[in-house]
Amino acid sequence: MSVALALGLYSLISEPVSIVSSPSPFSEKALRHELTVVIPACNEESSIGSKVLLAAHYADRVLVLDRGSTDRTMEVAALGGASVLPQAGGEEALLKVLFKASFDSELVVLIYPECMQDIDLLSHVLDPLRNGGFELSVGSWPCRFSHEMENVRLLNGKKACREKVGFFAVTAASLQKLNSGPAHLSLGSLISAAEAENIKINYMSFNADPVFRKLESCSIGVVVPAYNEEKLIGETLSGIPEYVDRIYLIDDGSTDRTGEIVKSFRDPRVLYLRHDENKGVGAGIIDGYKLALKDEMDVVAVMAGDNQMDPAELPRLLFPILEGETDYTKGNRLLSDSFRTGMSPWRSFGNTLLSLLTKIGSGYWQVTDPQNGYTAISRQALEALDLDAVYPYYGYCNDLLIKLNAFGMRVMDVVIPARYGREKSSIKYSRYVLKVSPMLFKGFLWRLRVKYTVLDFHPLVLFYLAGMIALPLGVLFGFWVFLQALLQTPLPSYYVLLDLFVLGMGVQMLLFGMLFDMQAEKKRAVNV
Repeated sequence: MSVALALGLYSLISEPVSIVSSPSPFSEKALRHELTVVIPACNEESSIGSKVLLAAHYADRVLVLDRGSTDRTMEVAALGGASVLPQAGGEEALLKVLFKASFDSELVVLIYPECMQDIDLLSHVLDPLRNGGFELSVGSWPCRFSHEMENVRLLNGKKACREKVGFFAVTAASLQKLNSGPAHLSLGSLISAAEAENIKINYMSFNADPVFRKLESCSIGVVVPAYNEEKLIGETLSGIPEYVDRIYLIDDGSTDRTGEIVKSFRDPRVLYLRHDENKGVGAGIIDGYKLALKDEMDVVAVMAGDNQMDPAELPRLLFPILEGETDYTKGNRLLSDSFRTGMSPWRSFGNTLLSLLTKIGSGYWQVTDPQNGYTAISRQALEALDLDAVYPYYGYCNDLLIKLNAFGMRVMDVVIPARYGREKSSIKYSRYVLKVSPMLFKGFLWRLRVKYTVLDFHPLVLFYLAGMIALPLGVLFGFWVFLQALLQTPLPSYYVLLDLFVLGMGVQMLLFGMLFDMQAEKKRAVNV
């Protein structure tokens, strides 16, 4: 960043609001934005990137205010496309930023990341301003995190609530009108001034909002598999949202202080189960699923114990299931290059290769990133599965897709950014692909037998069978012909043509089998 730009950014905080000096991101001569999102952040390195990328889907400009971060929060935010500004001071300095932003934006939105459970809620805050005739919109979230904001009353006076502000949206005209009066030291005083000026305010609590009532009206469990996660297990458990009813921590034979930390964690929702020996991440998750079924959880999510899964993204996995759109949701990091930030090229290549193999094995041709362990599943889907037959190691997610397809369950990909920080993946793709591939092939044969011969019949089984016989025969026959040529053994000339014919028929039969498998899956999805 140049010296001039740095001085311009510093002037944003230090100058009086009414003065607009040298060109800056807030200059009146700058291009006017429809929407500016302001996110104050401090040491949010692991999650700020995803919040910036998702906020950019709604906003023309995203500003991240540095509240004294000591990690790479601001660097990650800048890489995500946000403008990074220093915030020297408390809420008074924050309000100055909002007032400045109102000079070149039609709408200004403040989002507190520590109270944000789903950035898609931003649309519910903005709609009253765009369509409902309101000039100011306040959305709260009942979170455990503490900050300096004042509590406000919500629900338009129908019910007095004491909650933390998570979203604050206002029209530029209203904000400039409020700025023309006395100086404001906090959002609370600003809201009080807006009420005195008869500015139309929409208060909404996402705890009581119709969209989020679905989270309150059903039971939600989270399975947390952990193996030697003493450094990150505390952060993982602390970040699980309060609307989650039960947390199933499965300690897969850890030899460090993981179990000790979990036992000292004061959260009545946590149920701790320890394996005496390491059985594999799949075995841990299956044990968690069994406990959730016993507790009659309606939806069960999986969040790894290494704090790799952003809890703010959890509603994006839950809502499609709660709304009856699907039976199983899973994260997907591979649809956008920007969402692969932090994922090594080798890891990305391995994921892409396994995606192809899993598409063939599972029959879910629209699903990618099968190794993404951030998932949610309905109780109905769990009850249909033989959980004891699921692969117990890292390939459990691939095997689970195979079994879900065999029983006609709907699966949906949810775009979720990659989140890599201090955790260290133990997956070695050079060995992992070799280990998982035989499991995928066995699962593929099992799926064909169960889905297309036992539960129903489809001729694609015959195409697959013919292809799996013809293609290896063609390869072996071709190798024999080549060997005879090296030995100068005379053979009929048509042997080469015969081998090419067998090889071609084998490939063609397999392709026909895949085509019919795709069509069968699309037809089933349409008829559901």
